[in-house]
Amino acid sequence: MSEDAGTIGTSAAHVQHDGEPAVHHVPSEQQKSSTTIREDVYPISPRRNTTTPNPFSRKNTTLDLDDYFTGPRDIAKHSKWPLFMQLHGSILPKMIVPLFIVACWASLITAISIKVPGVQLGISSILLTITGFVVGLGLSFRSSTAYERYAEGRKYWSQLIFTCQGLGRVIWLHAVERENTAKEDLLAKLTAMNLVVAFAVSLKHKLRFEPYTYYDDIVELVDHLDTFAKAATKEHEMRPKPGIFKAVGENLGLSFAASNPRKLMKKAESPLGNLPLEILCYLTAYVDELALNGQLPIGMQQTAAYNSLQALNDVLVNSERVLNTPLPIAYAIAISQITWLYVFLLPFQLLLDLGWITIPATVAASYIILGIFFIGHEIENPFGNDVNDLPLDLFCQQIVEDMETIAARRKPRMSEWVNNPKNKVLYPHSDSSYGVWAQRPEQAIRNVLRNRPHADFEKMNANGEKGDRNV
Repeated sequence: MSEDAGTIGTSAAHVQHDGEPAVHHVPSEQQKSSTTIREDVYPISPRRNTTTPNPFSRKNTTLDLDDYFTGPRDIAKHSKWPLFMQLHGSILPKMIVPLFIVACWASLITAISIKVPGVQLGISSILLTITGFVVGLGLSFRSSTAYERYAEGRKYWSQLIFTCQGLGRVIWLHAVERENTAKEDLLAKLTAMNLVVAFAVSLKHKLRFEPYTYYDDIVELVDHLDTFAKAATKEHEMRPKPGIFKAVGENLGLSFAASNPRKLMKKAESPLGNLPLEILCYLTAYVDELALNGQLPIGMQQTAAYNSLQALNDVLVNSERVLNTPLPIAYAIAISQITWLYVFLLPFQLLLDLGWITIPATVAASYIILGIFFIGHEIENPFGNDVNDLPLDLFCQQIVEDMETIAARRKPRMSEWVNNPKNKVLYPHSDSSYGVWAQRPEQAIRNVLRNRPHADFEKMNANGEKGDRNV
């Protein structure tokens, strides 16, 4: 191999001063004294239109109230507050308006019943028991189906990470770099591994109904590709920003204030295509050329590459299935109506026994019931931007780091790590290195292996010498 590995993607650990990922040349031991890569001779072009070298990171976000309730939640962050006191990730912000409405309703019923002579709105609490059972069944069904979709979405993104790691190893380790075109093959490998990252990022945007390519984490990865999304992006050069009313309304869970994510897709005048699928076509064409050029000489290597491509297609189709198969609307409407009817009937059933205490009691009971209801609604779509949705940005960053880890070194040769003075082949029973054991007869090594489960190697060695820990 004429050149060693470079970095892939946009990880902050491998970007120089907001610059593009650099291709680091790691010289061999013989070349270290005579070979030096100077940045003034081989300059690195700075990245454009970016404010952070890691577009997936939320570390630079502010502590504004609006950002605090924006998701998905970064699971890498740790809070020292007790769990019951944490707000980030809680459903409480979206329950402020509903609980306020319930409090006003309970106050109205209680005040009329107590202050207006001859009016008694309280009823027997037996209705509370009968309807509560039905509401509990409905909420249980809603929560179980929502979490099933959440878990299924996580399973497919785990499969995506697993497949990207496998395809990355095939591209970097199995694909042979030809002698006459070693540098071109190396750059082609890096480009293909960037496309693996681009597939994951484009899938994230597709699942969030973001079909265009002007997002910071995707634009540089697919700008060199001829795709429908790139052509359609020219119609929308600027990413639309929600107004203050919509931003506050979405944080409070107001359905009439929430924007429709499919709105831009409906307004598109040009075909949007399917960006992850188009990227998959480019990857397939690359693997085809590897096979036809003899760069994947072993049949199992070709099989592994094509199986990985098929697995990526499987993730694409099944994640879209999870997204586009929500709870049937009849169930959703019925469960919502039953839940709200039960909440609004609470003051009437608590009034006879609690009096003015009916107001806080109704709010407390509504918090428990509506909390479960709203959690099921929030996690029903696990790919969105709610606080409790799957952290797809973190998963994409993991794929970036995996690709960079794979490409950080050239394909290791067995002699480099087997015949190494630090290789203690019988550790922890012996501190002797590979070179020591290589000088001994084969039968001595096999005798030691046979006796290893039973013998005390602190007191013996292969030569019969005592007191030497190096067997």
